[in-house]
Amino acid sequence: MWKVLISTAIPLVLYNSISPLFSFFDILIASNMSAAVASTVSFISQIQFMLSSVGGGLAVGGGILIARYFGAGDMDRVNRNINTLVFLALIISLVILLLIIPFSTPFLKFLKMPGDLLETGSVYFILETAMLICVFINTIYFSIEKAKGNTKIILFCNIFMLTLKLSLTLFLVHVIGGGILLLSAASFVSHLGITCIAVKNMTMRRNPFRLSFKYVDFSARTLMPILMLSLPVFMEKFVFSLGKVIVNSMSAAYGSMVVGALGISNRISGIATMPPIGVEDAEASIVSQNLGNNNIPRALGIFKRTLIINMGLGLLFFILMTIFKDHIILLFAKNDLLFAAEIEKIYNYERYATILLAASASVMGLLYGFGYTRISMILNLTRLFVYRIPPLWIMQNFTSIGSEGVGMAMMISNGLIGITAILVSVFVIRKIRVR
Repeated sequence: MWKVLISTAIPLVLYNSISPLFSFFDILIASNMSAAVASTVSFISQIQFMLSSVGGGLAVGGGILIARYFGAGDMDRVNRNINTLVFLALIISLVILLLIIPFSTPFLKFLKMPGDLLETGSVYFILETAMLICVFINTIYFSIEKAKGNTKIILFCNIFMLTLKLSLTLFLVHVIGGGILLLSAASFVSHLGITCIAVKNMTMRRNPFRLSFKYVDFSARTLMPILMLSLPVFMEKFVFSLGKVIVNSMSAAYGSMVVGALGISNRISGIATMPPIGVEDAEASIVSQNLGNNNIPRALGIFKRTLIINMGLGLLFFILMTIFKDHIILLFAKNDLLFAAEIEKIYNYERYATILLAASASVMGLLYGFGYTRISMILNLTRLFVYRIPPLWIMQNFTSIGSEGVGMAMMISNGLIGITAILVSVFVIRKIRVR
């Protein structure tokens, strides 16, 4: 089991370690333009996470079923789920574009984007939203490959996308001298490149799981299981991302610079938290495959090993990020010492929950693998609407704590959700063993 988990997880850990570099690189370039540009990118990115949660929910729910049917050897249902999932994601992404793009400015005003960021932010938001079709297709494609255990292709695609993104950004921003809008254009082209690879691979004749209209099945028999698993994950990701937008709006009370500082602190934290999520993804796929093969003891064994690996990763990255914290912050702040001070106020607190978040990721992999997506939804909503927003509101309204309160709220919510997830896992495992 160690060999299976590690061999499956390593490409996903590398993928999840590389993946944050997209937003990391964007915010780094933006922060070197100005604190205002960094705040714009940070604010919009949280909204993009909220919109892309639809595709993420479908990917998780559909991936669970694909892995389960794959483990059971039911290739007909594997094909039906793959094709239905892809075309469903395509339809939903088009609907989102039609609803959002015409009303981008009022939408950003409603979410209380600072007025000094609104003009440029509206155009940047439209470009980022137009990219959703590619993001949806890529997310579903990666989910399909992950369900089959083919995690290496995910890593290779991500390296290609990062290389393309980096090259284009350096050329468009530093050589041509473009601004924030060309930063978005570089992201769009890099995602489009992966979409082309995904479409090519999914339509090849030699691919036994290739796309075909004859396998698209919107009947209740195929669609309802996907929706029943996907909707809680979608709600979890959507509402959690919406909550982050709310936190951004609350942070704007301290000034637009704090919005940018929070975004950068989140990106720095992502360096430490994304590798355990890579192990979580591998765990969920392997657990689902073993559940399809009715091998529950092996599935629970995978969870235990995932927890050990992730706790080790959490401790390692906490130590590394503590050692190099000041260097990374100065990398973003450039010569703006005031901006650097704001980032440090938040990240100084946020980093302390790294190990507990790694434990939480292990529990999420267990819940996804067994299809307990409603429990995972409740956990993440609790993390935001019980553990994060109320403490921040209390600190803003009943204490004299300044922008440090944002970092404290992040630390409280991330730490408490780790403890809560561990307690939940005890009850879930007991339930699994007696069923």
